[in-house]
Amino acid sequence: MRIGGSVLGDPPSAGLVNGYSEVVSDLNYEGNYVAVVVGGGGIAREYIKSAAQMGLSPYQQDTVAIHASRLNARLVAMKLGGVSSVPTSIDGMLQRLARNRVAVMGGLKPGITTDTVAAIVAERWKADLLVKASDQSGIYTEDPRANKKAKKLDRINYEKAKQILGGAHRPGIHSIVDPVAVDRLLESRMKLIVLNGADPKGVIRAVHGEKVGTLVT
Repeated sequence: MRIGGSVLGDPPSAGLVNGYSEVVSDLNYEGNYVAVVVGGGGIAREYIKSAAQMGLSPYQQDTVAIHASRLNARLVAMKLGGVSSVPTSIDGMLQRLARNRVAVMGGLKPGITTDTVAAIVAERWKADLLVKASDQSGIYTEDPRANKKAKKLDRINYEKAKQILGGAHRPGIHSIVDPVAVDRLLESRMKLIVLNGADPKGVIRAVHGEKVGTLVT
């Protein structure tokens, strides 16, 4: 599960973190392993903005944003599992997931967003489903923030997703699913559901196969 930092808020909302904690607990009770990747959201983008104004490189801008995402992830991890540290590698994430049935991490390395981190974790774990809890209700024909006439798509394939969301990585990119992650998911064909993260219970509905958000297959 990928939780957008913009969903949690700046700073993260206690109510939403509590809500996702209940969701993870319910999914664990049903026998699911849950890997959670948390983004940096608006705080990360503000750090990127400051770093850019200082003349720091895109690599350095990404590095600062990664630390912001890890701070958000630590807060979520403390609530979900009582741990105050988060893995900083994919192997560490998978080891904790295998041991505890739930694991939380933030960013991984410059050049990729937490969308791509979530895609890598899901691929390495051979997950059945990747859920992206976004600040939008799914994938649209265009960015609904720029065009209010954009239409939400209930189901699309990865080729169509790449047409809509393709491009290149840049520090602070704010895409419904970042283009690097789309390319990776296009190769792995991981089942993806993008939904509105304002209601944590939507994740359970997605796992149960209910119609919610946008299904990408």
